[in-house]
Amino acid sequence: MGIFEEVHDRKNTRSVKWDMRKAVFQSDDVLPMWVADMDFQAPKAVNDALIERAKHGIYGYTTIDDDVTTPIINWISKRHHWDIRKEWLSFSPGVVTSLHMAVQAFTEPGDNILIQTPVYTPFYSVIESHDRKVIKNPLRHEDRYYQIDFNDFEAKLEQGVSAFILCSPHNPVGRVWTKEELEEMARLCLKHNVLILSDEIHADLIYPGERHIPIASLSDEIAEQTITCMAPSKTFNLAGLQASYLITTDKQKKEALDDQLKKQGLNMINTMGNTAMEAAYRYGEEWLDEFREIIQSHKAYVIEQFEKRTDALEVTRSEGTYLLWIDCSRLQLDSQTLKQFMNETAKVGLNAGVDYGEEGQLFMRMNVACPRETLEQGVSRIIEAVNSR
Repeated sequence: MGIFEEVHDRKNTRSVKWDMRKAVFQSDDVLPMWVADMDFQAPKAVNDALIERAKHGIYGYTTIDDDVTTPIINWISKRHHWDIRKEWLSFSPGVVTSLHMAVQAFTEPGDNILIQTPVYTPFYSVIESHDRKVIKNPLRHEDRYYQIDFNDFEAKLEQGVSAFILCSPHNPVGRVWTKEELEEMARLCLKHNVLILSDEIHADLIYPGERHIPIASLSDEIAEQTITCMAPSKTFNLAGLQASYLITTDKQKKEALDDQLKKQGLNMINTMGNTAMEAAYRYGEEWLDEFREIIQSHKAYVIEQFEKRTDALEVTRSEGTYLLWIDCSRLQLDSQTLKQFMNETAKVGLNAGVDYGEEGQLFMRMNVACPRETLEQGVSRIIEAVNSR
């Protein structure tokens, strides 16, 4: 049995995805296919490194040295064609934490911050919990595909925007932005002096044949206007180890960011996260390449099953992530009833699209980073429930 075929029992492991089903879905028999957390083990090299580190038995304060930073630099150069420097790196427990720190470091209460909706739900709290105002640039949805409305984008910047939180690749719609799209967003942000906070946590999770381009890699000028947030957590299923990093080329911005992280006591990552990050970037490439083939195959399976067995559901066209954005508008249910239908009738726990913004109210988000057996069960449950209406 292959490493991506084995079904692992994750119950009673304090798993948010599995052990919080009752709290999230009001039922223990829902099949969870929601939070962005794989049902696959991390690469063997990562687990071996963690076991070896645990054998030492001492978990004191941990430094981040060249053995950690060099694999990060090499990974970004090889996978994303961007040559970064050690002195550009800062570290934090997670990308959401990094965004909170950046918002506090570079914007003021009352400032406008732009997002492209429907979008990753924490973006809203990252802005609103610090008394900043959400400004929306809704993505245009046409023919099962999302594109940027650049006229609206600039019109919103002209209102007076301090920062733009870019989701690249985009969660939940799965777009991997083209070079031309990135260049135009960057051009407009430079024109209006808007800081770019780029969440690139899904950078490695693109389908074979596609390419992720870090927006800061486009030019030195764009890089100086950008704070890039990355992590191995989504790539290698390491979220619980809380290790991420930021890339800031502008020296003054880097100092301000590091000062904010230090003020909050968040300028250190834990021992095991440190160990896992080094091992993942040194030895995880073969595992990742196989995983990318798996998620592309899983997406194709869901599309095929929906097209063959029901005409009520459509998967959005996308180029990356292991998250599918499913158009359920033909069911003619409001957002609350749609969520209840999936939870209570289909018995599959998905993310409600409305949580990503009102633009997603007729959608559901499905996580396909699971063994094929689990995927087939979830898809069948959904189709049978839909066809029995």
